[in-house]
Amino acid sequence: MYLAYFQLREMPFSITPDPAYLYLSPRHQEALGHLLYGTGQYGGFVQLTGEVGTGKTTVVRTLLEQKLDNVDVAVVLNPRQNELEFLQTICDELGIAYGSDATLKGLVDRLNVYLLDAHARGRRTVLIIDEAQNLSPDVLEQVRLLTNLETHKEKLLRIMLVGQPELAELLSRAELRQLSQRITARYHLEPLNVDEARQYLAHRLRVAGGDAMTFPPPVVAQIHRLTGGIPRLINVLCDRALLGAYASGTRQVTTEIVRGAAREALGAHVVAAHGPRGPHWSWIAAAAVLLIAVVGLIAAIVQRNAVPAPMAEVEQTPAIAESQAEPAAEVLSVVAPSTDIAPPAGDESAAVALIEQPMPLARLMDQLIARWGSDYSVPTGSNVCEALSQQGLECFKGQGGWADLGGLNRPAILTLRTPFGENLHTLLLSLGTDSAEVLSAEGSVRLTLSQLDLLWTGEYLMLWRRETSDSLIAPGSQGSSVQWLRSKLAQAEGRTLPSPLSPTFDPELREAVRRFQRQYGLKVDGLAGAETQIQLGHIGEDEPGPTLTPEAG
Repeated sequence: MYLAYFQLREMPFSITPDPAYLYLSPRHQEALGHLLYGTGQYGGFVQLTGEVGTGKTTVVRTLLEQKLDNVDVAVVLNPRQNELEFLQTICDELGIAYGSDATLKGLVDRLNVYLLDAHARGRRTVLIIDEAQNLSPDVLEQVRLLTNLETHKEKLLRIMLVGQPELAELLSRAELRQLSQRITARYHLEPLNVDEARQYLAHRLRVAGGDAMTFPPPVVAQIHRLTGGIPRLINVLCDRALLGAYASGTRQVTTEIVRGAAREALGAHVVAAHGPRGPHWSWIAAAAVLLIAVVGLIAAIVQRNAVPAPMAEVEQTPAIAESQAEPAAEVLSVVAPSTDIAPPAGDESAAVALIEQPMPLARLMDQLIARWGSDYSVPTGSNVCEALSQQGLECFKGQGGWADLGGLNRPAILTLRTPFGENLHTLLLSLGTDSAEVLSAEGSVRLTLSQLDLLWTGEYLMLWRRETSDSLIAPGSQGSSVQWLRSKLAQAEGRTLPSPLSPTFDPELREAVRRFQRQYGLKVDGLAGAETQIQLGHIGEDEPGPTLTPEAG
């Protein structure tokens, strides 16, 4: 009904799993990496769990869309079967013929013959069981027995159990410990955080031909709060919200429209539980802690602007909601006048300039792109990261600390939050042990890390030059990306490159990735995602990119 109104090619928020709409958050990338590992030569038994609607089935379908060389897949979508029906389903999926009088032993024997023949032809066979938390104990025991089908070197059948959190509880039972002990990789898929939810919405609208600003940031935050970040609930709510916007004749969804859509789609109790909240003493206590920490900055701002009382500053700050202004002012009136609290060490005027005269995000992005050279351009009105990606420059958005930024060693846009709850941004130019140089509208300023810690949310965005065609190089990956990874790791360790370079991601390569990740303080998972590839890009870099020049702190 609303497609033509919003100029959409198709429904962007259908709840039917569609790999074309998969938003690969870091969590989804890792989940897919675990499944790819399960399809590899040395893959064995993989468990993937997640709450209802977090995207498990979509990740599985994305795996099936991959061009997996020499891999045959059997998928069991209905696990509520007895042992005989379960084995019959596997045989049907793999095209194994059997008679109407087939027994359990007869089916297992036929399956074993098929697997041995596939192995001899260099093919791997994968069994994926969806909604595995519904498997009966007898069928789970049959699954365990299937893991016994093996040669003296590897398993003939690679098995993936995909299900809700109850699956992990089921496998933790004492009577199933033999099965649980055979699982070689486990991953739990968490809901999206609010920033991932924003990117998720923008991605789905973009695929359908729509405009991401149909859902403004405050509306996205409300949607995330109402849905808990569960993609399926986000889809349901956003679909109803678009219908509401169409009925109201507006091109942008509002918080009122979302609240009405939530009552219809999710139930009035959800809206009541997550609706607007008035002042509360827990909020006041939290505000007091924050304000005490940043009082040095507030005092400097007040003094510079000659405001007679902190309350006037609060009253002039639109970022504080009217329902919260009064208790916030009370807290300020208690903590701000105190002269016993020492302001943070460092140049206070620099901190004030950063808060009072921040650079617009668009200008900061221009500055960041310029540091990579003059060859990159972004057409007016286009998505910045998409336009750069087509030119070989990728955006990476992460969450971490100073050690993470120092390790990645690239200029980055930092997200700041002022004492009054306003989000600002700055560009990190250099990083020392105790201080950093950042950009404000007045130019570059140097602040202590302790000063910046009062403002920085831990969120950052940096650019990096991709050297491979794969955003994730993991067990199951094949081809030139794997060879690139082998080459970079050999250079990092000072090893002579073997010839020829194997194009297959094997356990030896995963261990080399782990060693590299430990050396550079990265997450040690053996998967070459964006952070690992950024770090590897510094090694033998053909076209050196900008770095965070360290200076004395």
